[in-house]
Parts: sequence; C-alpha cells; structure tokens
Amino acid sequence: MEYEVGQIVKLKKKHPCGSQEWEILRVGADFRLKCMGCGHQIMIARKLVEKNTKGVREKNESIKTH
Repeated sequence: MEYEVGQIVKLKKKHPCGSQEWEILRVGADFRLKCMGCGHQIMIARKLVEKNTKGVREKNESIKTH
C-alpha cells in the first residue's frame, strides 16, 4: 500500500483520547502521525503502521479499506 503525507489512516487500536484516525505528517522508514482527536504526535515504525492499518483516506474523503 502506498502512503502519502496528508492521508488519514485508521488504525486497529484506539488512542487513549478515543480516536482511531491519524494524519500522516512524514513518510519513510518511520512515520510521524498526528492524532485527529487530540493532536498528539508520535513516531512509529513503517512496519507497525502497515500491519495495523484498517483503512486509508484523503483528508476530505470517507475511509477506504484495503
């Protein structure tokens, strides 16, 4: 799956704030993601993102599952 900056990914586990959606801020060996619920930013390995992704969408679209 191709990931691009600006896309929204829906992950399997919820963030403690309750949101499952994260905006991609940086793509590479590691991703920088921003929680769409509370704005918290994390760095996470590409492998973990690929394994835990339930769906991907552009910022202004509905979720597309893969």
